[in-house]
Amino acid sequence: MSLNERFSANLRRAREAAGMTQAELSRRVEVHPSHVCFWENGRRMPRLDTLVKLVSVLDCRADELIEGMVWRPNVEGYGSFEVEV
Repeated sequence: MSLNERFSANLRRAREAAGMTQAELSRRVEVHPSHVCFWENGRRMPRLDTLVKLVSVLDCRADELIEGMVWRPNVEGYGSFEVEV
């Protein structure tokens, strides 16, 4: 599972728990409906300012939307993202 797919599953779960459609979420977050579709299909990730809006609109915590996504730093070079299953 990729980072985008993990975020996608987390977002969909939070949106459904809030009882919202993709269209309603897009309207309340002030983005085009295609953005929500792209996020939930794992094609894109939202910007940080949009993530803050999502958390507010969905009445959830940021850690719920990034659950299972971990950054592993590497002192000798570049780190990497990992997805916990």
